[in-house]
Amino acid sequence: MAKVPVMQAVVDVLKSEGVDVTFGCPGAAILPLYAAMEDSGIKHLIVRHEEGATHMADGWARTNGNVGVAIGTSGPAGTNMITGLYTAIADSIPILCITGQAVSSKLHQEAFQAVDIVDIAKPVTKWAVQVKEAAQAPWIFREAFRIARSGRPGPVLIDLPLDVQKQEIEWEPALDAPLPIPAVEPHLPRVERALDMLLEADRPLILAGGGVILGDAHEQVRELAELLGIPVQITLMGKGSFPEDHELFAGMTGIQTSQRYGNQSFLESDLVLALGARFGDRHTGALDVYRGDRKFIHVDIEPTQIGKVFGPDLGIVSDTRLFLDALLDAARKRGASKDYSAWVARVGVLKQTLTRPDDYDTVPIKAPRVYREINQIFPPETYFVTAIGLYQIWGGQFQSAHLPRHYQVCGQAGPLGWEIPAAIGVKSAEPDAEVVAVVGDYSFQFLVEELAVAAQYDVPFVIIMLNNEYLGLIRQAEGDAFGMKTEVDIHYDEHGTDNVKIMEAYGCSGRRVFEPGDLADTIEWARKEAVATSRPVLVEVMIEREANTARGIRIDAMIEPEPVPNA
Repeated sequence: MAKVPVMQAVVDVLKSEGVDVTFGCPGAAILPLYAAMEDSGIKHLIVRHEEGATHMADGWARTNGNVGVAIGTSGPAGTNMITGLYTAIADSIPILCITGQAVSSKLHQEAFQAVDIVDIAKPVTKWAVQVKEAAQAPWIFREAFRIARSGRPGPVLIDLPLDVQKQEIEWEPALDAPLPIPAVEPHLPRVERALDMLLEADRPLILAGGGVILGDAHEQVRELAELLGIPVQITLMGKGSFPEDHELFAGMTGIQTSQRYGNQSFLESDLVLALGARFGDRHTGALDVYRGDRKFIHVDIEPTQIGKVFGPDLGIVSDTRLFLDALLDAARKRGASKDYSAWVARVGVLKQTLTRPDDYDTVPIKAPRVYREINQIFPPETYFVTAIGLYQIWGGQFQSAHLPRHYQVCGQAGPLGWEIPAAIGVKSAEPDAEVVAVVGDYSFQFLVEELAVAAQYDVPFVIIMLNNEYLGLIRQAEGDAFGMKTEVDIHYDEHGTDNVKIMEAYGCSGRRVFEPGDLADTIEWARKEAVATSRPVLVEVMIEREANTARGIRIDAMIEPEPVPNA
């Protein structure tokens, strides 16, 4: 075999693993990798902050299911990536962070920007490793992709000392290929028992979690629901896995991101088939109420997830799609059927009666009205990204999603600032798609510098900002949970920060909206402006400052029964 620069071999691996774009910031300790990428055909977006690179790789990976790649140099570049790694591992997103490092002989001497990034990253990665021998590099990269994709997906980090990057190795790319990913198939007797339990129940629910989307099992969920006539609920991470306009859609249960009819449907159920759901605390609320007298079947690809929050009546370790394929096969072989029509009708009554209004015409604008316009204006094929705060709660309650991977939310870690870089990642994965970032006024400012990346590389998307001029959810927590009166103030003028001027400073554009009647026209203007300018466009919506928290939004709330009409 011919000898080639080791970083050329690494680039060959990246390309063969399906990487066509990377996000990062060059520096002295990572320049050999950048030199190898220069004529590789891999597009590279230079970011303004390494955390932004990780969130871009995250958005890219959530969109196409492949492993997103973020690159940084040594020292603070790696530590800046930790938030992105935490976000990815919390939501089971496969990304690869590549960091440069000081030369091996200087690592024990406190060299400039030398930090043990491997040990720092271990708690927030599936695997963190430093390449110590150049000949190991392509194999370590192959293994990193395998680990990132296997089982419950997640992030990995590879640290590259500068002296290792400069070496040559024997390498022939034509003889290499990605490592196989083992299939996690269900134990068939447990599949049969799951079917028995479904048929024994009178009011079953299918609960589609994020694992349905990650496992590309949304079609099987719909097929099972329609075959047996069982209503389907979703978790926040499963939003989009089942069309919300379907007759069998039964909403979302939770203490914040939920529908009232979803909570009540759940409380009236007697069995839950949970698919790829981790029973997060904002979904379950108080466990004694959540569990009640109902039975649970928990299907997850990661064995240690089963029983982590509570012991199910039946646990099944499996890829969600392979489990559903097996369950559908078993149901058809048996000719399994049961009349759940009364239960479906009951869920339908709840959907018609336990609703929240969204047609407000008052000024200041109420947040639900914004989501009403979003639902009416944007087609189902639109990709949405959103993060943490009251607007995540409102989004879960009011925004409709009909397609998998099209509603993306940093669900567990909830890093402020995620939306702008994530939207860049989504648009990089699907250049022809329409992308919308729904943000809060505070989160907007955390990684606002990444607007420069979108402007530089012609990455257009629409930003819809819900601006209540202060930290709505934090103030709610201060008053409701702790009785505090201290206010965190982020004002600079009568409306807070002039976010339209910020957009203009980055060569982008925006408009501020005060009247609900102006929402639709302004959003349509933004859609056209983004296409015309190939840059992000802001619609800043001034919503009511003292938002009514309403039932189901309090951070210390729990699922509780509500008086509802009978069928």
